[in-house]
Amino acid sequence: MDIEQLMPHVEALIFASERPITQMELTEMIGQALEEAIEGDRVATCLDAIREKYEAHYYPFQLKEAGGGYQFLTKKAYHKTVLQLNGDKHIKKLSAAAMETLAIIAYKQPITKSEVEFIRGVSADYSIQKLLEKELIVISGRNEEMVGKPLIYNTSKNFMDYLGINSPAELPQLKDISNIEIVMPTAGADAIPEGESGLLVVTEDGSLQPGE
Repeated sequence: MDIEQLMPHVEALIFASERPITQMELTEMIGQALEEAIEGDRVATCLDAIREKYEAHYYPFQLKEAGGGYQFLTKKAYHKTVLQLNGDKHIKKLSAAAMETLAIIAYKQPITKSEVEFIRGVSADYSIQKLLEKELIVISGRNEEMVGKPLIYNTSKNFMDYLGINSPAELPQLKDISNIEIVMPTAGADAIPEGESGLLVVTEDGSLQPGE
């Protein structure tokens, strides 16, 4: 069977699947359906051809590799239109605090709650609980090197599926989406000018001067 004959079978499986389907699954299913051995390389070639085919501007959807497999997803230009179909059901509504917490976890993972709180400057208990409930983050273990061995948090597969990415490495680079410089707090000892002890003494005229 040549590539042109094989392509519709690959497209049909991707279209019918309720979840991202892997290249291996496509190869096995098509082989079973056609009762002949199908090479994985030929399926890979089909996937490349299908991706190129649906990149054409007149198609409202495209083939994307996300969640460990392949699926057809609507192009960004039609997002608001598709949202009219039970949009509220599928959008995970998050508060500003939860969004901030999710962003920190996404870009700094693996990360503990105390580290999230250090960056945000406020408690993250409620936000983390909500993100766990919505299955946007998962507990991936404990930090054995920190006192108390706190839990470690990572973004979930659902989070990556929702964004249409395969790994956190595919998230937009911060420098590409913001020009805001993040300034970390300076320790008091580091703020002392070089050559000064940091001690202040009261002079005879009542003013404060650096001590010896």
